[in-house]
Amino acid sequence: MKPSEIREKTNEELDRLTIEKRAEIFKLRRAAVTGQLENPSQIRQLRKDVARIETERTARAAKAAEANEQ
Repeated sequence: MKPSEIREKTNEELDRLTIEKRAEIFKLRRAAVTGQLENPSQIRQLRKDVARIETERTARAAKAAEANEQ
């Protein structure tokens, strides 16, 4: 998922996306333990997606806090 795609989403959509991505990471980890995971790089990609989403959420919170101070 590209950062530009993340910036276009609302906070509610970001919350939903985070939950979905974390659930998928959990499923893939279970598959890795049982030896059924075909593409191990999927876990890494999903972790990066979650990090991008969290970074955008933090930036939005900082921007909102800055706007409230003024």
